[in-house]
Amino acid sequence: MDSSEYDVAIIGGGILGLSTAMQLSRRMPDKKVAVLEKETQLATHQTGHNSGVIHSGIYYRPGSWKSRFCVDGVQKLVQFCEENEIEYERCGKAIVATDPSELGRLQDLYDRGVANGVTGLEMIGPERLQEIEPHTFAVKALWSPQTGIVDYVKVASAYANRFQEAGGDVFTSAPVQAIHQSSGLTTVQTPGGDVRARHIINCAGLYADKIAEMAGEDTGVRILPFRGEYFTLRPESRHLVKGLIYPVPDPRFPFLGVHYTRNVYGQVEAGPNAVMALAREGYTKRDIKLGETLGAITYPGFWKMSMKHWKTGIGEMHRSYSKKVFVRDLQRLIPEIRSEDLVAGGSGVRAQAVARNGALLDDFNILTGRNAIHVLNAPSPGATSSLAIGEHIVEQAVQAFGFQD
Repeated sequence: MDSSEYDVAIIGGGILGLSTAMQLSRRMPDKKVAVLEKETQLATHQTGHNSGVIHSGIYYRPGSWKSRFCVDGVQKLVQFCEENEIEYERCGKAIVATDPSELGRLQDLYDRGVANGVTGLEMIGPERLQEIEPHTFAVKALWSPQTGIVDYVKVASAYANRFQEAGGDVFTSAPVQAIHQSSGLTTVQTPGGDVRARHIINCAGLYADKIAEMAGEDTGVRILPFRGEYFTLRPESRHLVKGLIYPVPDPRFPFLGVHYTRNVYGQVEAGPNAVMALAREGYTKRDIKLGETLGAITYPGFWKMSMKHWKTGIGEMHRSYSKKVFVRDLQRLIPEIRSEDLVAGGSGVRAQAVARNGALLDDFNILTGRNAIHVLNAPSPGATSSLAIGEHIVEQAVQAFGFQD
């Protein structure tokens, strides 16, 4: 590992860390920048387990960071894909109300999307929906033709290539063991050697709170891991889904409910649920890290959150252990789906920041600390918004670190 000093060390080689690195090197070509990634390859966790949806900006409260970053970021992302010959598709998304009680919430989503500047939105009836998604049932639906799909690992890889072409250094197999600050320098200890930098940017995803603590910050939040489990449609059943089919989400919970997602390779995923994982990288039920589980359940915010959402949590656990329940919920969107249409698929883990009062942070949370910037909560639409978020972090770094353009 290079023993020389860096102006900025970015911790985390996922899509946000790499976007930030690429844009920082582009804006500040005189600065020496390094990315530290604990795995042997880049973008293997939240980025690598992403469902690949290019969100249009429907769900998010107008004026929130989510709405601003998504609407700006989706345009930047599509342009980047075109410039770098990365395959993407604007396949469209139908958000379907299967019961009249959901119509008010569906209208709210339409109003939010319009307020956020999302183009092409339509409220449609069952007849029009049949033309778009012939196998889907709905009383009414919201059609978003601008929603798309992409392989975010390819996007992240392109960010890394641009960063390295600009002279940036990427270190893999470099998990952070400790962080020390002295004489205006931050020393980041890794098994392969120390990296010294004047400033750090923490994009560590599932471990962002731990990295911030190592850097001496009291963040007021804890990352709790929620696993999302998927089924995959058998090839002979893929015709049931043309694009993306989502339910009307429950506004009390920051997850979108089980849905159908076609990817750029033609496969169709059904899910996910949202269950508390017993390890921060707990992609299966067997993945258990006792220390991380104890760290979660001894956190006051965990119990306050659990008291608030216990009924939803039990329902998600039930769905996790019962394919019959999972299928029943999927049949609300496509009545003809059957258990035999589905085979076990993959899973992802969402890094959900939870405050001490039990509140699930719904928006992005980026903290400026001592010679550091910490990205503490970057949920969906983080990948869609990666270029807009990276640009924002760079602007924050220029101001906080006293860089001169």
